[in-house]
Amino acid sequence: MATDVQVPALGESITEGTLAQWLKQPGEAVAADEPIASLETDKVTVELPSPVAGVLIEQMAKEGDTVAVGALIARIDQAGAAVAAAPAKEVADAATNPPGPAETPLPREDEHAPSADHADLTLSPAVRRAVLEHHVDPSKIHGTGKDGRITKDDVIAAAEAIKSGTPAQAGAQAPQAKAPGSEAKAPPPEPRPSPGNIGERAEERVKMSRLRQTVARRLKEAQNTAAILTTFNDVDMTAVIDARTRYKDLFEKKHGIRLGFMGFFVKACALAAKDVPAVNAVIDGDDLVYRNYLDVSIAVSAPKGLVVPVVRDAEALSFAEIEKAIADFGQRAKEGTLTMEDMAGGTFTISNGGVFGSLLSTPILNPGQSGVLGMHRIEERPVAKNGEVVIRPMMYLALSYDHRVVDGREAVTFLVRVKEAIEDPTRLLIDL
Repeated sequence: MATDVQVPALGESITEGTLAQWLKQPGEAVAADEPIASLETDKVTVELPSPVAGVLIEQMAKEGDTVAVGALIARIDQAGAAVAAAPAKEVADAATNPPGPAETPLPREDEHAPSADHADLTLSPAVRRAVLEHHVDPSKIHGTGKDGRITKDDVIAAAEAIKSGTPAQAGAQAPQAKAPGSEAKAPPPEPRPSPGNIGERAEERVKMSRLRQTVARRLKEAQNTAAILTTFNDVDMTAVIDARTRYKDLFEKKHGIRLGFMGFFVKACALAAKDVPAVNAVIDGDDLVYRNYLDVSIAVSAPKGLVVPVVRDAEALSFAEIEKAIADFGQRAKEGTLTMEDMAGGTFTISNGGVFGSLLSTPILNPGQSGVLGMHRIEERPVAKNGEVVIRPMMYLALSYDHRVVDGREAVTFLVRVKEAIEDPTRLLIDL
């Protein structure tokens, strides 16, 4: 009996996706709930699980096709589940009853193809996709992740090692003896390139991913619909750096997470939003909607682009809860396991370009929000303090805002409140 596989609901307001990759091919056995394909939506890449155990017998869409929610994309033969189990039994029988010398030997298995041994390994979806893409055997990879787990980088490194052509990894064969007189002659010298053809002017055309298309569309939408203006300030990071240095070991020992800068800035923005609620408001028709909660979209770099998972009710969270949420988002962004719910909503955004070395920028608003704070790199600069020039670790801050909702006085006040809280973190404790 064949079972139809349809595109499931992908999230609120999402009606279609792109079939990014087939993880199973026709004729291959699949287990119930085992991913058979990955779908790329406007926000995340999700895996499509098999509803039943059996054998994939038909694919109705090609990689790169746009598929609507509810569309039929594959069929699985449940009766094939029993047939698929037969090869495993034959392998077991062959191990206990090896064939005699008169029997035809089985063809040699590709030593780089994934073996049955890797079924016992715990692989994340991103690692599993990399294994299938690069055709490597995970059982032969030494994991460098936590508890010896295999990471995506480990898979890529193993694939590169195979491509290098070493006998142990690429299955190189020993050179065969040459017949007398068949010695290879040295190739003629290559002609020197003329000045007119030195170097190649190559181009590569790559289709934009659905995520990149969505980012492009939404950013342009923000520019077209919002009156974006940016105001700047700088902040002395001395107090925050000192607090981290003093308490980082105790903090990590108690909470199991490192104390980072982002926790301070999330708390500072939550405090500033109480004084300047317009930065956390939004236009809805002819109304202004003010929120008494702060859901902070944290810009995180992922393999396929920038994503913005949301730390919800940030004003009510502790430093440890904020840092744990951000660390979890960062890890799952690398693994490609963020969900729609992780990125839905968001009332204010924080983007830290400083981790990439940015000195200054003018961040663009996310649609549906009226403020975004841009953090930048910390660098020592001479500043005037109490009539003296001293060297301090300084960071530029940029607040982009919708001038239809937030006026200049409110924007500057918000940024000053953030600056005050960072330069004197005690304000975060006494709500000042």
